[in-house]
Amino acid sequence: MKSGPQRYPGASTAYWYGSRYPGSAMEVNVLCWHSTEGTSLPSYDGGSMAPNFTAKPDFAAKRLVWYQHFDFDVSSRALRNLTGGVETNTLNVGQVEIVGTCDPTTHAKWVRSGIQHLYMPELPDWAIRDLAAFAKWANTSHGVPLSSGLTFKPYPSSYGTNGVRMTGTQWNNFTGHCGHQHVPENDHGDPGAFPMAAILAAAKNGTTQEDDPMAGITKQDIADSVWRTDNIKAGSTEKDPKNTTWVAETYLKGTFENTVKLLTQETAQTAAIAKLAQLIGSDVDTAQVVAAVQKAIADAVIKVSVDVTSTQNQES
Repeated sequence: MKSGPQRYPGASTAYWYGSRYPGSAMEVNVLCWHSTEGTSLPSYDGGSMAPNFTAKPDFAAKRLVWYQHFDFDVSSRALRNLTGGVETNTLNVGQVEIVGTCDPTTHAKWVRSGIQHLYMPELPDWAIRDLAAFAKWANTSHGVPLSSGLTFKPYPSSYGTNGVRMTGTQWNNFTGHCGHQHVPENDHGDPGAFPMAAILAAAKNGTTQEDDPMAGITKQDIADSVWRTDNIKAGSTEKDPKNTTWVAETYLKGTFENTVKLLTQETAQTAAIAKLAQLIGSDVDTAQVVAAVQKAIADAVIKVSVDVTSTQNQES
């Protein structure tokens, strides 16, 4: 019992209920997903109704902040367990609450009020990424299958007797990922139309934040931090006296403009040499002269590039 790491890396234990409610040790092979139907970390009635984990969105950082309330392989308390029926909380199930809503009515109300929130049917890519990272960790560290095979119905049709809730026998034999809407002896319909397939696909085949240190970096981040702000000293330019630094986009723009000028000059000079050859006779090797002019222009391009690089190094 309780094999493998019991704490999810990076998860806060600021709201730890394992001491107050010790629970039952088990080997988790099922993950049950919930939505809190709120926008803040719930109190869980002091831990008496807490899951193993809560994932709370940080919209500014575009990531999920994880809180752990019990060890991974210890029963938590977010499911109803009726007397004389099947076991729920204690039947090898780990539970995760996601701060947000699956209810389209609540979603619409929060949108009108300008309240930032996660809506389960429309989770952003970064939320799917972080949920996939957790599912992958649960798989590699505890063997929880990256599978489901269940339909996640939209709320409110997922509530109560919904056509997807498991029987006692099905629940006893199930392994993998399910939602609160699938658990017998319960009537809740969360997490609604949850993108389970996308999360599992990302966990199996995609790159998670855990694998890729560049995950979550946007094109705008690259533009702001690399493309426009390298701050190499360059002094002022004739066109823009206030431009005191080189940046990638202005440097490449200037290089392109100079190249176009040189190519224009080359075309004009080639035409002039060809015309000159016609005027003075066949003794002039036109191809040889053209090649010489082209080489001279190419050498000039290299010299300009070297001079600019030297100037940058001196002034930086």
